[in-house]
Amino acid sequence: MRRRGFAAAVAVAVLGMSAVGCGSRYQPPESKNSAPAVMAEVKPAYSGLAEVPERLEADGTTFTVGDPDARVTVHLYEDPRCPVCEEFESTGGAPQLRAATIRRKAKTEYTLASFLDDRLGGSGSVKAVNALRAALDAGKFAEYHDMLYANQPAESVDGFTDAYLLRLAGRIHGLRSPAFDSAVRTMKYRSFVTASQKEYERAGGAKDPQGPGTPTAEVNDVRIPAESNGVLFDPDVFGLLLLKLGAGPGE
Repeated sequence: MRRRGFAAAVAVAVLGMSAVGCGSRYQPPESKNSAPAVMAEVKPAYSGLAEVPERLEADGTTFTVGDPDARVTVHLYEDPRCPVCEEFESTGGAPQLRAATIRRKAKTEYTLASFLDDRLGGSGSVKAVNALRAALDAGKFAEYHDMLYANQPAESVDGFTDAYLLRLAGRIHGLRSPAFDSAVRTMKYRSFVTASQKEYERAGGAKDPQGPGTPTAEVNDVRIPAESNGVLFDPDVFGLLLLKLGAGPGE
């Protein structure tokens, strides 16, 4: 109920943003010396997720997927074993975000946590985050990220084993290689996994020193509070939010 109620409230607010602009808008008279408006270049959409650029930011822990010039930035905090993250990724707002990223209307940042291993036992989160970092080397982070959530084992099962991670990687053209396989099996990016978890914990601040919870989203640097994150799970409302912020990033 809390999720649904907040989603409805956001829908009203977002629709209200457009309603305010429905009437005639004051247009200042043009000066004789005013220069003609320059139309912004419209870039064509990417052909698909495989074409979308991806990179590791200078902080060493943030993955960014999408056009650097996109007007909307969504920063996500996720743990690969988290079933609520899987809900967001499969039936929530993530498909809308993915479509907006392909259209160059948004870019997505990821900070990946691995705290569920400590809570549930095992090493699935750590191994998955390591494998995702290795996938970035092949330019396949975004595709592999989606593959892992589409095939996420039950939370109580430590299912992200080396063998399973490699099997899923084999479904993505161009990802499997001796270098990738070795990185998965040897935990090549163990230090990255540790640094990423620490960054996740820092994002919780003094109030939540263990981290902000997953999934948590920040849209254009504004964090959606945990008690109001229902907007993340309503694809229509989340898609409308992205659309309106793309039209007016300062809203």
